[in-house]
Amino acid sequence: MASTPQDVIIEFITIGNAVKVTAVCTVTGREVSIVGDPKASKKELENLAVRKLAYVLQKDAEKNAPSGGKGILA
Repeated sequence: MASTPQDVIIEFITIGNAVKVTAVCTVTGREVSIVGDPKASKKELENLAVRKLAYVLQKDAEKNAPSGGKGILA
């Protein structure tokens, strides 16, 4: 799992019976969202969104990393 991003902006929006939590990495501009239970604590929802952001940033890094093989990289 990727390390936790250091600079993250968190936004909470209540939508009916749910809370949309958006996490944005200030370095890369990458944004992810989760939808959670409004009864859950803000800290829990924030941690989940940041963990998802770290996961997505790790996947992006793996996708953009050179394969180490020979040939043309697309």
